[in-house]
Order: sequence, then C-alpha cells, then structure tokens
Amino acid sequence: MSRRRTFLVDNGSLRPAATLRLRELAAALSERCATPVEPVSLLHSNKVDAAELGGEPARTFGPAATRAAREGATEITVLPLFFGPSRALTAYLPERIEQLRQTYPQITVRVAKTLVDLTGPLDLRLATALRDAVLRTATGGEPPAVILVDHGSPVPEVTAVRNTLAGQLAALLDGQAERVAAASMERRDGDVYRFNEPLLEDLLDQAGFSEGEVVVAMQFLSPGRHAGPDGDVAEICRAAQARHPGLATRMTPLLGEFGAVLDILQDRLRQTLSDGDDLVRISGQGRG
Repeated sequence: MSRRRTFLVDNGSLRPAATLRLRELAAALSERCATPVEPVSLLHSNKVDAAELGGEPARTFGPAATRAAREGATEITVLPLFFGPSRALTAYLPERIEQLRQTYPQITVRVAKTLVDLTGPLDLRLATALRDAVLRTATGGEPPAVILVDHGSPVPEVTAVRNTLAGQLAALLDGQAERVAAASMERRDGDVYRFNEPLLEDLLDQAGFSEGEVVVAMQFLSPGRHAGPDGDVAEICRAAQARHPGLATRMTPLLGEFGAVLDILQDRLRQTLSDGDDLVRISGQGRG
C-alpha cells in the first residue's frame, strides 16, 4: 500500500509573514480534508530566522520531500499555492523531483492544478472574492476605477490568468465600478515580455486612473516584499499619488484571506486523488 504525503507549496519568501500565512492555510486545509497537509516552500523561506517563525524553521521542498521518502512515503501530492502554471511548477519543481527519484526511484509525485485552471469549467470563486474585496475597500461614494494587479510573469499562460480574472471581475462589478483594467507590478525587459503590460505605475498615469478613487485589487496571496503594507505595490501607489494630487489609491486585502482559496485547494486535492487530473505527474513510468 502506498504511503502518501501532501504538501501545500508556495514559491517562498524572505518575509516571515508569508511563511506564517502558508502555515495558517495548511492547518485550515488539514482540518477541512481530515488529512495532514504540510506547508512547504520551493525556495527562500529556509533563510528566515526561525525565531521570527515561532521557533520552527521553514521547510523547502527538496529537503522535505527527501525526508518523506526516507520515512517510507511512496507518493507525494503537491498542492500549488499559485494562480497559474508558473515555471516554478512546470520546470523547477520537476527538476527537483527527478533529483529525488535518483535516490528514491519508487516515489511518485503528483502536482495538482493551480488555483485558476483555464482548461477547466468556468469558475468564478476567485473573481467573486476579488469583487467582495473591491466593494469592501471602496469608500462607497462614486463607483471607483479598479485595477487588478499581479506580480508579472515571463509565462504568457500566467498573464492569461490575470486577464481572465480581470474580465470576470469587470462582469461581476457591472454598475459598481467606473472601469476595470488589468496591470502587472513589473515585467522583464524586452519586447518578448510586453504581454505583461500595462505596468501599474504607467496605468496610474493614464486618464481614468490618475485621479479620483482607484481601488487596486491585489492578485496576491500572501504578504511579503511585493504585497505587504510597505511592499512594492504600495510604494508604486504612493509614488503615483505624489505625481497626481487628485488621486486616491486603496489596496484590497490579499486573496489568501478569503475562504475561496481554501475551497479551491480542497477541490484540487480531491481531483488529483480521485481521477489523476494533475498539472504534472512524475513516477516510475516518467511524466504523466
């Protein structure tokens, strides 16, 4: 009989708040699913001082998966805390899994679908959470302009997730927002990455977004260097307000605070265990 371990995996951060949020989500998911779900990052978080994490060091995927295999696990299920198919999931993670299998060839690793699956049925849960966040954040006066902002990605499929969510959000906010647009916090240099545009700082200089109330809908899951109260997005907003005295930006809560994320993760776990609907599967027979 196979022995399974389940990891909730984020990209990782040097900010303690991101690991603490990951742990909160894993604990809540464990309770919901009546099975242990372990919080693990791909990178970075193991560099955070354990004293800032309640005395418990953060774990990264490689050492955590190796320990699980050494303890007799034959199957690891990865639940990605990612919006779309980042290269961290489709390239970096499979490389780490193949390294693991050099020592433990019996191990099978299944990577569930991401929070947004553009190949699956219509799912408005995240867009509904974004709508609720916008309405909670707006002051209640005239309908505000709304910008859905993500980090920005070198992968077009990830930006397609942002654009899809922005379209859904616009439909759900019909009559409650003056206009809705999508933007990225940053992008790599070069024309090949122009699909990330517009950048948030540029959009906040454009007519319709450079004055009045603008709600910045945060397509981020956890606080950190980018999405914290003193993070990069907040700094971009403050700089835009300095350029445009008539502009008032307001950032929404992060999506990791909404129950929709747990609902989706619970579905992803059920899907990958019941019918093998995986993003990536690597086993003794290779990738599925």
